[in-house]
Order: sequence, then C-alpha cells, then structure tokens
Amino acid sequence: MAFDAQFLSAALQEVQALADPRVEKIHQPNRDTVIVHLRHSEGRAKLLIAANPAAPRLHLTAENPENPAEPPMFCMLLRKHLLGARLVNITQIPMERCASFVFDCIDELGDHVQKRLVCELMGKTCNIYLLSPAGRIIDCLRRIGLDESARRAALPGLNYQAPEPITKLNPLRMESDDYVNLLCKPGGDLLADRLMDELGGLSPLVCREAALYAAGCTDARVEGLDIAAAAGKLALFFREHLNHPKPYYYALPDGTPKQFAFCPIRQYGECREAASFGALLDLYYTVRDRKDAIRQKGQAVRKTVQNLCQRFQRKLAIQEKELSATYDRERLRQLGDIVTANLHRIVKGQTVLQAEDFYDEEMKLIDIPISPILSPQQNAAKFYKDYARMKNAEKELTRQISLGRTELDYLQSVLDELNRAQTEQELEEIRQELQAGGYVKADTGKRKMKQAKAGFLRFESTDGFPIYVGRNNRQNDELTFRLARKDDIWCHASKVHGSHVIISCGGATPPDNTVTQAAQLAAYYAESGGGQNVPVDVTPVKQVKKLPGAKPGMVIYHTYRTVIVNPYKEIVVDALNAENPSNPGI
Repeated sequence: MAFDAQFLSAALQEVQALADPRVEKIHQPNRDTVIVHLRHSEGRAKLLIAANPAAPRLHLTAENPENPAEPPMFCMLLRKHLLGARLVNITQIPMERCASFVFDCIDELGDHVQKRLVCELMGKTCNIYLLSPAGRIIDCLRRIGLDESARRAALPGLNYQAPEPITKLNPLRMESDDYVNLLCKPGGDLLADRLMDELGGLSPLVCREAALYAAGCTDARVEGLDIAAAAGKLALFFREHLNHPKPYYYALPDGTPKQFAFCPIRQYGECREAASFGALLDLYYTVRDRKDAIRQKGQAVRKTVQNLCQRFQRKLAIQEKELSATYDRERLRQLGDIVTANLHRIVKGQTVLQAEDFYDEEMKLIDIPISPILSPQQNAAKFYKDYARMKNAEKELTRQISLGRTELDYLQSVLDELNRAQTEQELEEIRQELQAGGYVKADTGKRKMKQAKAGFLRFESTDGFPIYVGRNNRQNDELTFRLARKDDIWCHASKVHGSHVIISCGGATPPDNTVTQAAQLAAYYAESGGGQNVPVDVTPVKQVKKLPGAKPGMVIYHTYRTVIVNPYKEIVVDALNAENPSNPGI
C-alpha cells in the first residue's frame, strides 16, 4: 500500500470539499480508531481517523463499525470539547503524514475558542492530540512519558511539539532542472531508491512507478540514463499526479485490493480507479479487516485441524516404516526351516546356532541367534510365529495406512476450506462438519444464535447456463447428490482438494464454452486456484458416486474427461461483487 503524505493530502481534499461541516457525533469503535460524524450543508459525512501503527489512515468513510457498549475515556473527552463545533480549517505539515483540524468551539463561559485535533499517522509514533487554544495538550490517544527513549512527550498539560520538519526535496516545487541536478549526483543506485532518498512524502511504490514512467522499468539505474529525457518525464509525472491525484488500486484475481496509490499502478499490470479516495480506503481496509477477522475467528479450528494433520502424518510415517519391515518376513520362514533341520545340533544354553544356509547356492555357514531358555522346537516355532505375525501385520498395516491417508486427505480438504472461508457462516458450517465427524468437541457452553445457512456460490455462463459452486464439503455433498440432476455436468479440479462445480443443464446439452467456464471456476476454487494450466475432470453427475461411510465431500468417479484450463478470474470477480448472501442454491 502507499498511504504516504501525498495520498493523505488527496484524502484531505475530499474533507475540505465539505461545506460548513459541524461535529454531530463522535465514536471510538476500537482503541486506535476515532470516527467524527460531520453534518454539512449537503448532508452528512463520517471522518475516520485510524492511528494504528500497522495501518494508519485518515479519510471519509461510508462504513458503520460496531461501537462498544461504553465509549472509551478519550472518546468522552472529544465529545465534551468538540460536539457541536464547526470545522474551520484543515492543514497538513508539508511532506508529512500529519494533519491538523481546527474547530470553532464554545467554552464553558460561552466564548468562541479554537481547538485543534492533530492526527499524526507516522508509523510507530501514531497518535491523536486534542490541543487547547494555547497549544497545550488537553489529552491524547496514547500518552508518552518523559523518558530518554521518547523524543517528544505526550501528556496532558504539556505544550504540543510538532514533528521535526522533513528536510528532503518537495516534488511539488520541482521543475525539470531540479530533477537534472538530482540525477547528476554521484552514485550508481537504482532510480527508485534515488527518488525515495531525495524526495519527501512519497512511498516506495510511487517511486517505483515514477522510475517505470521515466526509464521504462522499476529497477532502472541512474547511471546510463538519458538525464535530460528522464528528468523531463519525472517532472511531467509528478506535476500531473501531484496536482491532479486520482485513487488507483491494483487488485488480486478475486477483486481484493492489494496496492493503492494516487497515481496509476502499472508495475503489476492492469490497475483500477475507485470512485473516491475514501471509497478506495474503505474497500482496501474493509476487505482486509474482514479477512483478518475471519482468519482470527477460525484460528482455533484451523490450529486443531493442522495438529490433526501433523498427527496423522507422523502416524503414517511410522506405519509405512513398519510396513516396509514386513517385506523381509520370508527370511524368517527360511531361518525357521534351517533351525528345524538342525534341531539335533542345538545344545542346552546355546545362544547362537551355526548352520549351513541351504537357501544359499554356496551353502555358506551362518549364525542364527536363538534363545537359551527355549527348547530347540520352540526356537524354530518362534521364527514361524514371527513370520505369520509379519504376514498379518502387512495386511493390517496396509488397511490402517489406507484409512489414515483417507483421514489425512479429508482433513487437508477441510484446511483448504478454512483458508478459503469468507464469512462466519462458512466457518460455522465447517465447525459443525468437524463436530459431526468427532474431530472437535461440540460447544456445551452458552447457546449460540442460529445463523442463516450460507448458500451455494452462483454464477452464470456467457451462454446463460447457471453454474453452482459448493463452499465446503457438506455443501459439495448436498449440491452433487441432492440438488443436482443426473444429467447435469459435474466438474472438479483433478487430484487436488476443491469445490464441486455443477452446470445446471435443465435437460439440454451445454455448449463447450459453458463447460470451459465451469472448469475454470473449478480450477479457481481449488488448492491450485492461483496456478495456471490446471487439469479439471468433467463428467455427468450420474457418474459420481459416494462410497458407504465416506467422509463429506469425498467421491469416486471412473468415466470422465480432463480439460486443461486457467482459473476464470473475471466471472469470479463480477459474481462476488454482486453476490446475494441469501442465495438458497439451485
């Protein structure tokens, strides 16, 4: 991401565009985030300030995060001083992620005074300060004591100290000649690194984009460049995008924003433009926060499944080692024959029998260990007994290994489902599946509210045929064996875990184009969803069978054809954007 000083400046322009805004409400949904509700002449807006060192941001938002039952103390303080106040000015320290909001407030005596809300969004030092008209700290989000490790103290009653000014060059004030001087400095470093070191307020992502525009690649070096041409392009790039910033972002195949900036992001390929800077940050952080929340909520189940997978893998390794040892059992029978043929040569108390190996062409003498506490006949019987035990062990170990591999394969498919889960409903269905299988204990504590069942993913081919995708193993079973017709088409990525995909044919024969798109969806919703040239098996539903006692989602099929496809990114993105969570399925 690239929430740099220039991106903050563009986000502040959207706040400045509000006409005569006044503070209507203030909420603090979590420790690091404050939302100021503003009422202006054209309606209402919400200003989100996130002083989170891992993800600082400031922008207008349309999100409605859940607020705690009781507001934190800092939120109560802001309400006391700023409710009803009018926002009269917004400033930003040049090339720094620090914004200051000036509010016209009314104090206890009824006089108009101006108080400032300073938002510092610089990494580890992120903080929000409320300042008095004299510039003293009324309070702040994070209090920092007076110690040697703190460059600036942040305590109520102290004078606020602004961050040290940036000493780098300001790209807003530079012309072509200035870039010529910058490029003529000695050193053979990368152009992007040179821009990052010399210019202020820019992220590494934007510097790489500038290098790509000026030199044709992100890793171009300064030496060897056409200085005049590169300087002209740099001046044009920054003049255009700093004076006329637009919200661009690069997204993954599933539509998840991966990078954003105030300029086009061409180094990763195709980029998109959002409706506004606030909408872009909402999209980026909402998707990310939702995925993080789902990942955290499913962490306990995921850890349990991972531990079970590791346990089965260790158990299988031990069993396979024991199985390999049974392959040498024939030698035990041969030693039993040799001992039987030499019973007369065994003396009481003897521990080693030396005899000819008549199974060897050269009849070599071999030493056979025997037990001195057993009779000669018992020693011979022991070799035969060990041989029979090994023979039975091979059968049992083969059966146990087959069962263990089936269990491991099923648990790995559940792990894949957990990694692809996008809603709490999906997590709950997976948890119920594991509880039904006895892998996790059922919750016996307080009763949970009944959640609506997650529907199948529904898509439509370019030929108009409905295509359905199961979200988890239980949905795969229901989709394939309960709701699909026998003449519908079933698709599944070959030899990997993934979703069952059904083409609802309605008695017709789907065109090859529809089958290809369904296969591409099967490739996308599989373990190999990020790869290319994925083999997908295609067969009528009537050819798919489920063995008695098989785990959910586990099927067999023999008559099929395999197609090689790439994941269908476009239809996935469009359908997910328009997905109806209440979709009941076929």
